[in-house]
Amino acid sequence: MSEWVQATVVERIRWNDALISLRFEAELDPFKAGQFIRAGMDVDGERIGRPYSMVNAPDERPHEIYFNVVREGPLSPRLAQLQPGEHFWVVPTPNGFLTLDEIPEARHLWLLATGTAIGPFLSILKTAAPWSRFEKVVLGYSVRTRGELSYQGTIQEIRQRHPTQFQFVPFITREPCDDLLCQRIPACIESGALERKTGLDLTPETAHVMLCGNSSMLQDTLASLEKRGMKRHRRREPGHVSMEKYH
Repeated sequence: MSEWVQATVVERIRWNDALISLRFEAELDPFKAGQFIRAGMDVDGERIGRPYSMVNAPDERPHEIYFNVVREGPLSPRLAQLQPGEHFWVVPTPNGFLTLDEIPEARHLWLLATGTAIGPFLSILKTAAPWSRFEKVVLGYSVRTRGELSYQGTIQEIRQRHPTQFQFVPFITREPCDDLLCQRIPACIESGALERKTGLDLTPETAHVMLCGNSSMLQDTLASLEKRGMKRHRRREPGHVSMEKYH
């Protein structure tokens, strides 16, 4: 069984009724931007744990996770109620391969996420690595409503630090959005709307795409990219699309 260590909440951020960030202190092993840890609480005599991606960069403190509250779930509603000074448990060893050292060289890096799956990409964007490796970096963030576009302050800081390299593209799928892309990520790839918005070609010759989201998003977006001649990246068979299921 994995060893657990205690985490102490430093700050609780309530973006809305269903979206919460916890900043916390804990003795974690070194991690790479894009990786996740396992967080848990004791419920009716049983320790319930789930994976949560790190939002903070590896050299940034406090640590931070961002999650959706599943109202009938055994863990997330309890985590969401924690206040500064209260505790939960974490497995200190990080995991996951959605990291920049796992992907091949490319001119442009596309980071496409749905909902809380933006967390690992924010961790990556806070590091120096993407800015030294890629000419252009695009962050695509798909949510249902404008009220779910969390971390806008962080994204604005990244834009200010890297004004010529970085582009942020929000997707709003369930309410009118005249100035934004109003369809799911795969639909905007299929129609060419994402390329028109960024002014960049999404092609095997120039791009590497990292996807993080739910199963439907991953499946549909990969299918759209495959129509462009892109294929999933694996260590033994290099490609153009890296992906990790979230939840």
